[in-house]
Amino acid sequence: MADIRGIIGCYWKLPEHCFGAGRGNRTPMVLPPADFESAASTNSAIPARAANYPPSGVVRQPGRGDASRIIRAMRLDDFDFDLPQELIAQSPASERSASRLLHLDGVSGTMIDRRFRDIIELVAPGDVMVFNNTRVIKARLAGRKKSGGKIEVLVERVLGGNEVLAQIRASHAPQVGGVLVLADAVEATVVGRQGEFYRLQFENCGNVFELLEHHGAVPLPPYITHAPDAGDEARYQTVYAREPGAVAAPTAGLHFDEPLLAQLRACGVTMAYLTLHVGAGTFQPVRVQDLAEHEMHSEWYHVPQATVDAVSRAQRAGGRIIAVGTTSLRALETAAAGGTLRAGYGETKLFITPGYPFRVTERLLTNFHLPKSTLMMLVSAFGGVDNIRRAYRHAVGSRYRFFSYGDAMLIERAGR
Repeated sequence: MADIRGIIGCYWKLPEHCFGAGRGNRTPMVLPPADFESAASTNSAIPARAANYPPSGVVRQPGRGDASRIIRAMRLDDFDFDLPQELIAQSPASERSASRLLHLDGVSGTMIDRRFRDIIELVAPGDVMVFNNTRVIKARLAGRKKSGGKIEVLVERVLGGNEVLAQIRASHAPQVGGVLVLADAVEATVVGRQGEFYRLQFENCGNVFELLEHHGAVPLPPYITHAPDAGDEARYQTVYAREPGAVAAPTAGLHFDEPLLAQLRACGVTMAYLTLHVGAGTFQPVRVQDLAEHEMHSEWYHVPQATVDAVSRAQRAGGRIIAVGTTSLRALETAAAGGTLRAGYGETKLFITPGYPFRVTERLLTNFHLPKSTLMMLVSAFGGVDNIRRAYRHAVGSRYRFFSYGDAMLIERAGR
């Protein structure tokens, strides 16, 4: 497990030998996650998004505050498991829907090995599938300081006015007023700091998203070891992605192709959409044994009224609510924190652990997650701690593929 955690502890891709003095005698290593020159840990990353955001922690929905965290007396080690590194998928399946699917009933604990295309057999007319339509932006830019020295920039949020919040990796921290040359084509000035991030302003830029699309690279997860290519540009993106702003894909959605979506509609399943811009903090393991001490990263979300209406109709008619991915689930549960699902937008820092009272989601479609991660805690809360432990042991023994490009689980909620 040490090798895996070394990989996931850092979200940067440039080789270690590119940075710092005395590099000729240095043993290459992965930098610890809190040692970015920006002092930023992606555990507190802010996701990318356009301008006019509410401040972190604010939810613009009348009559309720942000979702609270519910922490049971469990320790970080309760969510650890052994994973052979060769089971970390480095590339997607040949076809989106050709992956495997482990179906877990959280009530009985039974498991069935399936193919992802079998999802057609596991839904019924009147069910609602809720998808996250965020679009991954090409958030990674390599470059140099105009004064010299290589850097790498990871954009976390687009602020408007040609400004972004970003993490910067460099041998020496850039100063306010310093100029960065990115992709040998674009200049950006460091105009300030905002918490743990740098505030950058691009020069002569009409549209930041277009600039990133032209000059940036796909921000593949740290456990995928190859440089991003054209295949990743297509496959590390859902086919229904619409709203640019994520720096990581909502990976449960990567298994759907257009023919499968058409089949689901023909079966009478309602497709509903929301947006949650996934931040780089999604890859970070929890580093405190006492879960009550963990500070969840913040992510921007929007639940439209059309989705609220679709969910309400299904609930009245006895249909089931299926969250496609943990991001969809977290957005739904945040928007229902007051007891009733409401349309709105804001920032969520919802940290779901065993004991959480789910209000909306009855079934969860998700990939296999990192050891000791907040997502392992979420699926344990949803499917039952013992059930998830057994399911992950089964998945390892059956050679399922793990993480972003890996296989999927359909989990029926425990205790329903």
